[in-house]
Amino acid sequence: MTNDPSALTLTAISKKFGGLVAVDDLDLVVEPGALVSLLGPSGCGKTTTLRMVAGFETPDSGQIRIAGEDVTRQPPNRRGLGMVFQSYSLFPHRTVAENVAFGLRMAGASKQTQSDEVRRMLDMVHLTGREDMFPAQLSGGQQQRVALARALVVNPRVLLLDEPLGALDKALREQMQFEIREMQQRLEITTLLVTHDQEEAMSMSDQIAVMHGGRILQLGAPNQIYDRPETAFVATFLGTSNLFAGTVMPHGYLDTVAGKLPLPGPTPDRSHEMFTPGATLTLSVRPERVVLGPDAASLPQGLTGRIIAASFRGSYAAYRIALSDSETEITAYRQADASLGQTGLSIGQSISLGWPIEDSVIVTDAEPQE
Repeated sequence: MTNDPSALTLTAISKKFGGLVAVDDLDLVVEPGALVSLLGPSGCGKTTTLRMVAGFETPDSGQIRIAGEDVTRQPPNRRGLGMVFQSYSLFPHRTVAENVAFGLRMAGASKQTQSDEVRRMLDMVHLTGREDMFPAQLSGGQQQRVALARALVVNPRVLLLDEPLGALDKALREQMQFEIREMQQRLEITTLLVTHDQEEAMSMSDQIAVMHGGRILQLGAPNQIYDRPETAFVATFLGTSNLFAGTVMPHGYLDTVAGKLPLPGPTPDRSHEMFTPGATLTLSVRPERVVLGPDAASLPQGLTGRIIAASFRGSYAAYRIALSDSETEITAYRQADASLGQTGLSIGQSISLGWPIEDSVIVTDAEPQE
């Protein structure tokens, strides 16, 4: 399926509901065979964007192209899409086989073709032997597999996934993330996923489009967006981040309420003008990049603080630290092999902390804007 006609392109898409701007001049290209996630909080415009791709909503302006074809005003059934929803949307009075075959029957496929394709898809989603069961007889995960098989059996040009795992418990959700991703890669099907779950987007996507206020704030590979967020909103929505807003000082330092912090140097995407003394900047530092204890003594920040909270989270421990001579608090992580009970760290303890300069990232807008 990896050919150019399978690509999805949105150009300058906008949509209002009354006076509310739901999607604002949005551009997006999903490369052939890629899985792109629209990630953001409720009300950010991700579901409206998906509904416009599906044909359930019509853009006020802009263009949607699928397989190189302008489908902006085409009805849903003419777009060549497969869709999976959080609610499964299965026919309760039809068997598993009948649910999966529905799209083929509507397309006029022969009974033999329906039987062959249903058998193939049920084998792919590990439901062989359940052809004659009804949805109510299946678990939530099995029902979602039926919905996925029904979407894929028609060989869609693009697969749309709208919060497909939101109704499942955590363990099953993680299992289904792997299964859907493996199937999507095997079939090489162009896919658009809508989710508010950061871990889901990180584990399943080739690219993530972080949305807020009807716009895409940043688009990139999961590791790129996590390690190099461009805005404070992205830094704090996709994971946890410590933010330090301040004024640029001479010789590459930032004057913040936490103290004088060294700045990373200019990069191709960061203008030298940003580092002019007097300019305002914000630094983002991920909790796992914060070094605690004696190892922090050689780092340039020279910060000290007191541990005010600690929690064990399985694979790692999280610490909340109040900085000395400041009202600032910092979050730091430690891996489980050096976590609570094994590090000698305890609530109330004074501690040194810092981070390598290259692990701090300059972001725009000091506070996430609503």
